[in-house]
Amino acid sequence: MSNVIDLKQLAVRESEQIEWKENVADIDNVVGTLSAFANDLANLGGGYVICGAREDKDAHGFPVLVRTGLASTNFKEVENKVLARCRDRVSPPINPLIEELPSDVPERRILIFIQPATGQAHTFRPDKDGAKHYVRVSRNTIEARNGTLRDLLVRKGALEPWDRRPCAGATVDNLDLLSLRDALQRMGMFSTERGVEPYLSPDAQLSPFVPSLCIKEPLTGVLRPRNFAMLLFGREMQRFIPGAYSLFSIYPGIDRADPHAERHELPGNLLDQARRLTELLDVQSYTAFDKNDPASPNTVKYPKRALYEAMGNALAHRDYEIPDPMRTTVFSDRIEIFSPGSLPLGVDPAAFREGRSPPKWRNQTLAWLFNRLQLAQAEGQGIPTIIRVMREEGCPPPRLSTDDIGVQCVLPAHPRHALLRDLRAAEQALAIGDERRAQELVRLVLSRDPLNSRALQLFAEVHHALRDPGPVADHLATHGEHIDSLPATVLVQLAEALVVSEAPPESKRILSQKLLASASRGRLEERELRRIVLAMIRAREEQPALALLEKQILEHPEWDRSASLRQLRGDALIGLAKRCRANAKKRDLARETKQRSWREFHAYLGRSERELQDALALSVDQHLSDQIHVNLDYIEQLRRENPASPGGRR
Repeated sequence: MSNVIDLKQLAVRESEQIEWKENVADIDNVVGTLSAFANDLANLGGGYVICGAREDKDAHGFPVLVRTGLASTNFKEVENKVLARCRDRVSPPINPLIEELPSDVPERRILIFIQPATGQAHTFRPDKDGAKHYVRVSRNTIEARNGTLRDLLVRKGALEPWDRRPCAGATVDNLDLLSLRDALQRMGMFSTERGVEPYLSPDAQLSPFVPSLCIKEPLTGVLRPRNFAMLLFGREMQRFIPGAYSLFSIYPGIDRADPHAERHELPGNLLDQARRLTELLDVQSYTAFDKNDPASPNTVKYPKRALYEAMGNALAHRDYEIPDPMRTTVFSDRIEIFSPGSLPLGVDPAAFREGRSPPKWRNQTLAWLFNRLQLAQAEGQGIPTIIRVMREEGCPPPRLSTDDIGVQCVLPAHPRHALLRDLRAAEQALAIGDERRAQELVRLVLSRDPLNSRALQLFAEVHHALRDPGPVADHLATHGEHIDSLPATVLVQLAEALVVSEAPPESKRILSQKLLASASRGRLEERELRRIVLAMIRAREEQPALALLEKQILEHPEWDRSASLRQLRGDALIGLAKRCRANAKKRDLARETKQRSWREFHAYLGRSERELQDALALSVDQHLSDQIHVNLDYIEQLRRENPASPGGRR
């Protein structure tokens, strides 16, 4: 008998380490709990199963220990059966220590099994079931499944962390060596003499903290990239890691009741996603100007540093075995960034929400590389940085929430941006046809925040509806030095409002062209490209429209099979043909120039017809097909009215 264990002291310990059994009716339950203590998922060092005692409360509601004990025959039977099953049904076997303590009744004893944590993952096979891994969660012993089982196996070294495992089905041919080279250059590790090929060797490491990018299969000898290499440098990555993409949505109001104004699906490797997310988040981090507050006239809606840290954390620390995307959702008063997967094992949710949790990596390799590529902070600094930056900029503190589904970071907008409620009222006024009321509300917003993207969009809509481009031109003249920083969609709407009339003044047409040129710079999505090109065609800027289409299709070869883009190319060519015809009809033009104009007129019509026929073959949209038929009929009409003559003469 030993006096090493003090039951009163055990009674006040964390419940995860103690299992009280007044009557041992189920031996399997005891052994399962002992195997859970050996697995020690919570990293507490093991635990105790105490047979013949229970916790109770006294008359005042305070905890009290009841020492009922076990009879001598039952005592030995429980001890023998538990030890036998720990040896025969637990794999690898465990050998708990035994302690015997007196009870409140002299003829009974308390039996204590002490099971220290081990370095292995143990399974237990109950009477009626197959072998299972058990873990301790709070007061309960449960079967480890899915993510819990994965965490247990990784903790015990029975399973390599996910980011270090080979990517099933992928080979080195699925790596984008240009992306790898760019990343190596950013980290100062690239040299033209060495190139990137040596980094694909299974023996090459970027750092002692990072394994090799690739690993050789033991049986086949095939060189396969690890999961982290595919995430960062992979091509067609979603074929191999289905959930590794991001969604970026923008809603005009404060909830999802309204249809989203924008939705961006961002595939590609994580470096591409981070770059595109940075561009989209930059649009949201605009400055509000308040001329009535001389002490602090300028405030950002969201600090860029906070946005970048939240985005980097979500990409680096999410659970990529869950086939759900990382989601960034923008509302008028906040940005929500959702990362799939619960907090890493061992992170206290309360400490995490307060920015006090110590460093804990789910994907250690990704976290290291994100830090070296300056996409995220290291060593647990991300959340404290977000909290500090939001406080310094005068924004409300971030709201962090966690559950079994994921981790969400909500960044509230600066209070000054509550003026967006006025924008919502302006939208409603515009919807019911009260353009003057909408104009008044939008002007109120722009008087305090002249570069508010949504306000400028509504400003353009209002004056488009009023067919009055003058105020738009005046506003652009006043704030022209900052206009290039606006999103492409805003620039296009402003450009359209300037040329709303059939024959816009030359000054407004030139200003519209400048806005469209600014909108066409940088990386565009197909929807944005269509709108810009259409606006260019309406502004009689057919040649820049064709040049922009060619440039973007070179960057995105798959867009060459877009029916709508081919239709726009055909429309631009019709516009050029009409300009050639108008030039050829000028009376004071040289005969040779007229002949050249007529030849180009018919050449443009021929090219347009081919583009439209290709668009018709690709189209699956009946409305688009009908429009293409109208354009083809118009080409035939132009040919009938302006037949070609031998030698190009008329």
